[in-house]
Amino acid sequence: MHQDEQLKAAKALKQDGGLSEIKFHALDITDGKSLETFVEDLKKTHANGIDFVINNAGIALNGFDSNVVSQTLNCNYYSTLAASHAFLPLLRPAGRLVNVASTTGLLDKYSPAIRARFLASKTEADVTSIMQDFASAVAAGREKEAGFPSAAYATSKAGLIGATRALAREESGKSQVLVNSCCPGYVNTDMTKGRGTRTPDEGAQTPVMLALADLKGVSGEFWRDGRVIDWSG
Repeated sequence: MHQDEQLKAAKALKQDGGLSEIKFHALDITDGKSLETFVEDLKKTHANGIDFVINNAGIALNGFDSNVVSQTLNCNYYSTLAASHAFLPLLRPAGRLVNVASTTGLLDKYSPAIRARFLASKTEADVTSIMQDFASAVAAGREKEAGFPSAAYATSKAGLIGATRALAREESGKSQVLVNSCCPGYVNTDMTKGRGTRTPDEGAQTPVMLALADLKGVSGEFWRDGRVIDWSG
């Protein structure tokens, strides 16, 4: 970790007189023990709660088969939601939860029936059922006939957007925490293999806005470039 360019940048910010101290903690969201250790550390170091969480972990694998789909859904969907549920109790009453998704998760690539299922989903379980059907269809080699694109990353992000909407609905009855998802744009990171057209600073603008700005109570929406985007495509 000490060779990480972001760590070097953080140290430079502090040396230049930055007002905040940036700390790092190892976390693999696909590892339940790693997540548990991270949450326990947050409880100890932030006993009064935390203001916001931005879930930015994700993978985009090459190829398309049942194994790729399983790994992608595990990280981008199931583990991101597990992390969301683990972090929510730590948030202060008016905190923010931001799940980083993608415009590849828009619903214009699905059959009318699957698209309707996504839009009608009210609970996380509703969305998970769609993800399970996608995985089963891929395993059978029939995802296109079932109404899905042959795209693991895109479908995982569609699921994350839908589940974030459901999570926001659930949370609205318990607290003032605002829960949203967003697309940072095509950012020049390791995941995009240097092909991204936005700098990390540019990509951070919408997630940071959702964490800090006055959203007028808006929750459960999908955002890009600082505004709400129609998920239906």
